[in-house]
Amino acid sequence: MVALAQAGSHAHGATAYVSLEPCNHHGQTPPCSEALIAAALARVVVATRDPDPRTDGGGVARLRTAGIAVQTGVCEAEALRDHAGFLTRVRLGRPAVTLKLAATLDGRIATATGESRWITGPQARRWVHGARARHDAVLVGAGTARADDPSLTVRGLGMVHQPVRVVLSRRLDLPLDSTLGRTARQVPVWICHGPDAPARARDRWDAAGATLIEVAAGPGGQLDGAAALAALGARGLTRVFCEGGGALAATLLAADLVDDLAMLAAGLALGAEGTPSIGAMGIAALSDAPRFALRDTQVLDGDVLSLWSRSAEA
Repeated sequence: MVALAQAGSHAHGATAYVSLEPCNHHGQTPPCSEALIAAALARVVVATRDPDPRTDGGGVARLRTAGIAVQTGVCEAEALRDHAGFLTRVRLGRPAVTLKLAATLDGRIATATGESRWITGPQARRWVHGARARHDAVLVGAGTARADDPSLTVRGLGMVHQPVRVVLSRRLDLPLDSTLGRTARQVPVWICHGPDAPARARDRWDAAGATLIEVAAGPGGQLDGAAALAALGARGLTRVFCEGGGALAATLLAADLVDDLAMLAAGLALGAEGTPSIGAMGIAALSDAPRFALRDTQVLDGDVLSLWSRSAEA
C-alpha cells in the first residue's frame, strides 16, 4: 500500500513484484488486490500464494478478473523461506520455531558445576543477537531463566526492535528480582504457566508488568509445548527463537515442534559429567529421532555455526 501511494500515477501500466499473493480481505488495511486494481497496473508477479483461506487464490483471481496479467511461482522457494513464520502460523496455528544450541563438541552446555559463560566466542554471541532481532520472540524454559538470569534482549546492534521475551514456567516459580522481573515494563515479558500456578505468583508477576498466559499441562505434568506455541500464535507471533535449556529443547523436539535448528559448536569438550544440550527424549530407535537437513555452515572466529531445517523425509 505504501509503495503504491509513493508511485502514484507512475504505477499505471506498470508491473508489481510481490513475494506473497496480494490479500483479498479487509484487515488493518483494505485488500491489497483492490489497491493494485485501483492503481491500474498492467501486470503482477507473485512469488507464492497466501494459504490464508480469506485469500488463498482469491487475490490472484480478482486481479485476473480485472484484466491484470498475473504470473505466479517466481522465486517461490525463496519466498517460502522468507515467509516461513507467517505461513506456519496460518497453516499450523503456531509460530515457526528456531531452536538454538550453543554447545561443546560433545554436546555439553555447562560443566558439572554449572559454569557456562562463555562456551562460544564473541562472534557467535553477536550472531545470536542478530538472530533474536530477526524473530518476534525469544523463548526459554523456567530452569534457564532461574539459572542464568538472562535479559534475552538484543544488544550491540544499535536501535532495533526488541523481541518479546517468553518463559515457560508451569508454577510461575521465577524470582521477581530477576532481570526479567525488573525490566518487564521496558521490554515485554510473557510467561506461559499452568492452571495450577499459585494466585499469589500470578498477582505479583501481573503487578510487575508481565503478560500471563495460562496453558494446559501435558501428560507428564509439564506445560504442553504445542498448546503454548498455539497460544503465542494466537497473539500474533510468527517466529520464535528458542534458547533452551535442555528440557525445553527436548520437549519441542520430541513433539516435532522445531522447524529450524541453529547449532553453535565450540572447539572444546567437557565429558559426560557436563550438562547435555538436549534433555532426555525417550528415543529407542533411530527411526524415531527427528531429522534435519543441513542448510548452511559458517565459521565464526573458531566456532562453527550449522543451520538445519526440518528434513523433507522426516
